[in-house]
Amino acid sequence: MDSTAGEYLDRARALLDDFPVVDGHNDLPWALREHVWYDLDRLDIADDQTGRLHTDIARLRKGGVGAQFWSVYVQSDMAGDDAVSATLEQIDVVGRLIDRYPHDLARARTADEMETARREGRIASLMGAEGGHSINNSMATLRALYTLGVRYMTLTHNDNLRWADSATDEPGVGGLSAFGREVVREMNRLGMLVDLSHVAATTMRDALEATEAPVIFSHSSSRAICDHPRNIPDDVLAALPANGGVAMATFVPKFILPEAVAWTKAADENLRAHGFHHLDTKADAMKLHEAFEAANPRPAATASTVADHLDHMREVAGIDHVGIGGDFDGTAFTPTDLHDVADYPNLIAELLSRKWSTEDVSKLTWQNAVRVLRAAESVAASLSSREPSRATLALDEG
Repeated sequence: MDSTAGEYLDRARALLDDFPVVDGHNDLPWALREHVWYDLDRLDIADDQTGRLHTDIARLRKGGVGAQFWSVYVQSDMAGDDAVSATLEQIDVVGRLIDRYPHDLARARTADEMETARREGRIASLMGAEGGHSINNSMATLRALYTLGVRYMTLTHNDNLRWADSATDEPGVGGLSAFGREVVREMNRLGMLVDLSHVAATTMRDALEATEAPVIFSHSSSRAICDHPRNIPDDVLAALPANGGVAMATFVPKFILPEAVAWTKAADENLRAHGFHHLDTKADAMKLHEAFEAANPRPAATASTVADHLDHMREVAGIDHVGIGGDFDGTAFTPTDLHDVADYPNLIAELLSRKWSTEDVSKLTWQNAVRVLRAAESVAASLSSREPSRATLALDEG
């Protein structure tokens, strides 16, 4: 490392001491389910889990993480009560992690609790449900998830719902149905952030039209830089200032590096051909991935690739509307210098080298995410007289 690069890295670490990273999306709970079925003795994140996970406490500390939205994700091919039960299991393990490591993790449900955790030197731990299939078309279940601490819900995952279109499925209802809009309104009433990662661009636009509160993209990058349907079109980014929302750039190579899109599609097809789910990151699946990579070298993303997205997102949406959502432990591959949660300083150093100011970076890492949750809380307070929604899917049938 040359002296200039080392200087930027030193500045990055010092900045993160004051304004640590709020990361919008980490799939550690699902990784714990997949690897050890939630046996925290067998996979203890107080120990170094390099080689097994992207996440452990020491690396969170090294990476300058001050708040984490833990994804309480379940696969979108789960349905009905099975999806609800699996989501509850995910919520349960996040609570167990917080209870097990009280000196390092702090339960956070509000912006004020995030700030309190930061002052205490603990990592604020929030939850986001990844996919509306987790509520099984039930407003009461949505409310129950909020009561249990879930503070955002991604409207879809990889597959359409009857009331919302996904980015990676064929068009269904053309965005949000009437019931889907009512889900957004009920999330606004509760103070639960509407997350538009994974949804179709039509769904993004419908949600921005329907919402009364700022939205987030918990782990999505710029479609203008990498033309993948999981990314955010410029017209949607340009709408964020009026909405007040935040787009949190992801690190997943297949979403940020054009050369990686076709490679990952072939690697995923290789997994499916051998009987594995394409999102499987367990040891046997990774061995197949490694063999495929040995025969077909993988295009490598870097912190510079992510910075290209952030530069563009800042240009279109403004500095008040960008953030970070790495998707660690939810992806088989990561950029070469953003390998795990210890590596956020590498991204911050890259941005500093591109003349991002201390104020710009502090908004990116901490302030924007805290502000958007506080804004959602304020909207919910203003809607406190609104009755809980009793809408059902029958709404879509007139």
